[in-house]
Amino acid sequence: MFTGLVESTAHVIAIQPRADGARLELKVGALAAEVRPGDSLAVNGCCLTATEIHGESIAFDLLGQTLRVTSLGDLGVGDLVNIERAMLAGSRLGGHFVQGHVDGTVKILAWREDGADWRLEVELPAEARGLVIPKGSICLDGISLTAAEVSADRVTCFIIPHTRAVTHLSTKHAGQRMNVEWDMLAKHVRELVRLELQHQKL
Repeated sequence: MFTGLVESTAHVIAIQPRADGARLELKVGALAAEVRPGDSLAVNGCCLTATEIHGESIAFDLLGQTLRVTSLGDLGVGDLVNIERAMLAGSRLGGHFVQGHVDGTVKILAWREDGADWRLEVELPAEARGLVIPKGSICLDGISLTAAEVSADRVTCFIIPHTRAVTHLSTKHAGQRMNVEWDMLAKHVRELVRLELQHQKL
């Protein structure tokens, strides 16, 4: 379980295709000393298991399913990614509950300065309508954000300079894909309602 509060960023050292998957290696810096093989880390919002640690680098084995559902396969050497370690029980929850189980990807429709802040607009797929509401939470590339505006086809978030500076957002541009995890509670409520309606039809 994660919070969506990015701890640090890391650079991609290598991403090597393997049978039905890939191996991703990141240079994470001093944070590597606090990670052990088997630990879970959110990389751009995807919960991954650290398999090998060498100095300041950490390697992860990616399943074919992970590459199909997320944008991790778009990464290249030198790209910047967001990193968060799993939350500790009893810690303050500054973001929202994030599982690291990415639901899919969404395209950046707009990313531009807006006064002192930045305006980020991403597409809202038809099948995801209702899973995010105005002032509700959305997790994009592992960043817990507030949905300031929600329309039929897009979600708009306003990014403060601090968030842009401490995440990979300074490297993003319109047209790129971001990993999205819709609010866990909204997904559970939708499923319960679906099952109840299905039951009523029987």
